[in-house]
Amino acid sequence: MSALVLAALAALAGAGAVLVLAGATGRQVFAGTGPGVVQRWVGTTGVARMAAATGAAVAVALLTGWLAGAVLVAGAVFAAPRLLGGRASRQASIARTEAIASWTEMVRDSIAAASGLEEAILATAPVAPSAIAVEVGLLVRRLEHQSLPDALAAFGEEVAHPSADLVVAALTIAATMEASDLTGLLSRLADAIRGEARMRIRVEVGRTRVRTATKVIVGVVAVTIVFLAVVNREYLAAYDSSGGQLVLLVVGAIFAAGGWLLLRMAELDIPERFSARASTTEGQR
Repeated sequence: MSALVLAALAALAGAGAVLVLAGATGRQVFAGTGPGVVQRWVGTTGVARMAAATGAAVAVALLTGWLAGAVLVAGAVFAAPRLLGGRASRQASIARTEAIASWTEMVRDSIAAASGLEEAILATAPVAPSAIAVEVGLLVRRLEHQSLPDALAAFGEEVAHPSADLVVAALTIAATMEASDLTGLLSRLADAIRGEARMRIRVEVGRTRVRTATKVIVGVVAVTIVFLAVVNREYLAAYDSSGGQLVLLVVGAIFAAGGWLLLRMAELDIPERFSARASTTEGQR
C-alpha cells in the first residue's frame, strides 16, 4: 500500500473519529449551509485542526511505527496555526480598539446635536464602526426596554475590551449623575484609546522578527525530518526501539517548550478589564 493511500486513509480515519466525538458530546460541526461554511466551521469549532492532527498522527504511526512520533506530530499539527499564524486576530484586535475610539468620538459629536445622551447613542447606530457595529446595534435595541446604565453594562460585557470599559464607565456616570464636561472627557478617552492602538501597531511591527524566526525554525526542522525519513531512513533507525522512543519524546518536549517560549515572546499581554477589577474590589468588600 502506497504512502499516499495510507495518508488518505489516515485523514479519513481522523475525520471520522472527530465526527464521532462531536456526536457523542453533542457539539455542532457544521454551522449552516451556503458559501463560507468551511470558513465558519474552521474558525468557530476547530474541528478541522483536530481532524488534521488525528490524520497526521495515524499516518505517522502507520508509516514509521513510532507511537511517540505520532503523538508529537499530532501536537505539532494542532498547535501550528497558533504558532505560525494569528496575524488576522491581532489585526482584528487593533481594529476593534480603533473602532472603540471612533465610536467614542461619534457619541461626543452627537451629544451637541441631540437632546440627551441616549439620543446621542441612538444616532451612532447607523454609522458605527464595523468592528463593533453588532454590539452597538444590540445596545440600541436594549435601550427600547432597558435603562441606559443597564444597557451600557451589557454593551461593555459584549465588547469585552478594557478601553470599552472606561467609555462605558464614563457614559454610565453621565447617565446617573451630572457630568460637567462629558464631551471633554470623551475626547480625552478617545485620544488615549487611539494611543493604545498606535502602541499595539508598534509592538506588532517590533515582534515581526520573532515571528519570522519562529516560522524559519519550524520550517527547517520539519523539512529536515521529512528529508531524513524519505532519503535516509536508516539514520533514524535508532528511534525504533523503546529507548529511542523515549529520547524522541524528550526531544519533542524540548522543541515544544521552545515553541511555547517563542509564542509567549510574540504575544501582546492585554491589560485587565476595568469592570473585572471593579467586580473583584466589590467582592472583597
